Amino acid sequence: MYGWIWRRLPGPVAVKALTATVLVLGVIAVLLFVVFPWLDPLLPFNQVSVN
Repeated sequence: MYGWIWRRLPGPVAVKALTATVLVLGVIAVLLFVVFPWLDPLLPFNQVSVN
């Protein structure tokens, strides 16, 4: 999969590395600011008492 993405990125190796870094940072930002806050109330980790 990573090889397929690497081959699809345009430009020489330096441009590919910069583009890949920006893409990875974008995915991390979306996870931290959108996905994880949306998912937090749905997880059972806040229920620490035993009934």
